[in-house]
Amino acid sequence: MQTFDWIVVGNGLVGAAVSYELAQCGLSVLLIDRALEPGNATRYSYGGIPYWSGKTALTQQLCQEGIAKHRQLSEELAGDTQYRDLDLVLTLAADGDPTLAAKPYADCATPPRFVSAVEAKTLEPLLNEAAIAGAFTVRHGHVSPVALVNAYNQAFQRLGGTRIIASVVDIVRIKDKVTGVLTAEQAYPAKQVLVAAGAYSRALLHQANLNVPLYYTHAELIETPPLDLKLQALIMPAQTQRFDLEAKASQSDCDRQWDEPGHEVTPSILDSGAIQFLDGHVCMGQISRTLTDLEADLEAAEGDRTMRAALAAQLPALATLPGTWRHCRVSFSRDGLPLVGAMPGVEGLHLIAGLSAPFVYLPPIAQRFAQAVVGDPDPVLGAMALERFASTD
Repeated sequence: MQTFDWIVVGNGLVGAAVSYELAQCGLSVLLIDRALEPGNATRYSYGGIPYWSGKTALTQQLCQEGIAKHRQLSEELAGDTQYRDLDLVLTLAADGDPTLAAKPYADCATPPRFVSAVEAKTLEPLLNEAAIAGAFTVRHGHVSPVALVNAYNQAFQRLGGTRIIASVVDIVRIKDKVTGVLTAEQAYPAKQVLVAAGAYSRALLHQANLNVPLYYTHAELIETPPLDLKLQALIMPAQTQRFDLEAKASQSDCDRQWDEPGHEVTPSILDSGAIQFLDGHVCMGQISRTLTDLEADLEAAEGDRTMRAALAAQLPALATLPGTWRHCRVSFSRDGLPLVGAMPGVEGLHLIAGLSAPFVYLPPIAQRFAQAVVGDPDPVLGAMALERFASTD
């Protein structure tokens, strides 16, 4: 049996991009996922590229590299990623304070500008201007997550990469050296293994007696079939709750709960938004829940009603659209930066997970990761290494 240079576990955006970049460097790569079209966080994401949002030298650099990469990626991969620029409209509730709402955006490379409710409606005619005090707006990149992953996969396979459908159940290791992975059917040997399984990464590594500061939400959204209705902008709330939820749920004193099914670490939140893709279908939602059971049962009907009720005020035309409740798991880290690099103390095992803005950060991270594998260490990746949490765990 062939021993691969690399096995990549997970075919979301991370796995698809990194497997391609590794193959670009001339390495033999096996990409494994449990389903041909997995219902993962990539599949049900909005596909937004917030290249304007960097607040530090590191994130601004990644944003600049990310948008530059996206603008030529369809040509590079010989596959249409459906990249475009559109207006991001961050709506402010009718009782919201524009000055207070602007504060989180003040340090962004390009802070969104505030516009009146009337101006917001010119950007998105489906908005109910009576339900908002105005909105913040900025130009925003966008791709189809499915088209992007497919383009990466096809380019990967043209480079000679191998892709299989199987459930990885364990990491194979001899003492402190990883030698491959074990699926439900057989073992696959490799010199290096990258775990890129999103929310499932924590459980897979825990199975191998390795603990990482990686967490996840159960995200709920509604997906419609292609529609004649036209949504012109990407709509999100100006005052989101997601990042506060992630900060509370990832505190070190919560870690024990994350390895015990049955806990709800923090109360659920709803950040109501919507995006229409080029094929006409709409994704709208979303509810985020910090449930520590990866296979937790969720109330689809309740979630559907809650999301539609939130949409009814600001985007009434969307609230009654036909659509299907969807559910995925979304990984995140403790500080908003992804976990990237080698697992401390284990030779041959690597992790990339927990990206807060995956569509802008991941393409340059994937390229840098592969180039570091065959070249010199990368200081940009070093800033995202797992060791940064060693003093706090």
